[in-house]
Amino acid sequence: MTGRGIGVIVAAVVLLGVGFRYGYPDLALLGGAAMTALLAAVAFAFWRPTLGVTRVADPDRVARGEPANVTLTISNTSRLRAATLVATDRCGSATVQVPLLRLRAGHDTVESYPVPTHRRGLVPVGPLHVTRRDPLGLLTLARAYGESIVVRVYPKVHPLRAVPAGLTRSLDGNADKVPQGTITFDTLREYVPGDELRRVHWRSSAKVGELMVREQLDTAEPTIVVLLDDRASAHRGDSFEDACEAAASIAVAAVREDLPVSLHLVTASTSGPHLDVLTEATLGDGDLAATLRQLRAQKLGDTLIFLTGPGGRDDLGAVSGLRVAYPIALAVILGDRDSSPAVPTDRLLIIEAVDGAEFAAAWDGVRGW
Repeated sequence: MTGRGIGVIVAAVVLLGVGFRYGYPDLALLGGAAMTALLAAVAFAFWRPTLGVTRVADPDRVARGEPANVTLTISNTSRLRAATLVATDRCGSATVQVPLLRLRAGHDTVESYPVPTHRRGLVPVGPLHVTRRDPLGLLTLARAYGESIVVRVYPKVHPLRAVPAGLTRSLDGNADKVPQGTITFDTLREYVPGDELRRVHWRSSAKVGELMVREQLDTAEPTIVVLLDDRASAHRGDSFEDACEAAASIAVAAVREDLPVSLHLVTASTSGPHLDVLTEATLGDGDLAATLRQLRAQKLGDTLIFLTGPGGRDDLGAVSGLRVAYPIALAVILGDRDSSPAVPTDRLLIIEAVDGAEFAAAWDGVRGW
């Protein structure tokens, strides 16, 4: 109910009351006219137009800064009436005006508008809100049409040329870097059609009475563990966005080289594709020490990469303790760079970069893999 509508209600009650109480038919007539106008406004506003609404995002997954558009199709499925309505569609935090002027029955109209992709995250689109308002402006009623969709804005990925090398133990106990990995015996299993005969273990097959095949394992394949520091206390300005870009760049480079990579956050559990996890990641409060203890106990790989912001500089000592479980450890500080660059130590390689692009250049320049 608008302010004008409330005023008409009050006037109708007063006019009808005074007119009937004191015998003024003219006042009663005015009050009846006001009440009739209110009833007509209710009937007009509550008429529900029959609309079909579909929307398509192209693409619905996009890197930050790349273009994406939503195509909105609105159909008037009514058989009789044309529709002239005020409609708005939600796109993230913005409101998009959708004109519906004399949309004839059985026809449709198509609107297209860009999706804001300047920030990483989930951009909800829809539903369409149609507002009905009577000609006198006494009553306004809004209804939602169509389902909402979500556009995922991924962190920007910077191309990385370098990838870590794996580690293998030689007979003299030394650790050797082997980028291509090594193959060692793992277990025996029964032969199935399609197995190569050169992998048949004939001695075991003779003992068991059926063909047994050797299973081999690449024990030196590089396994990358990325720990993204998502504590609010560790970041300043856009350093968390830069850290997400660095994590996405490492994950994409590892997948390109067919290397196993796992992603972990300090304050939240991770599940699903890495880029989806990075898209939904937000700052929070977490216990870094507990996360480091868990990674030390699990020993998930041979290469640990810790991504943090300026506030995480004081935690590098604790991270360097993971060298017991991870032979290669790298710490990346995003969003800040001291006047004197940090020097890599024998326990922890350190990269300091202002943004994701500078990180990619520094990453490719590392010679300590």
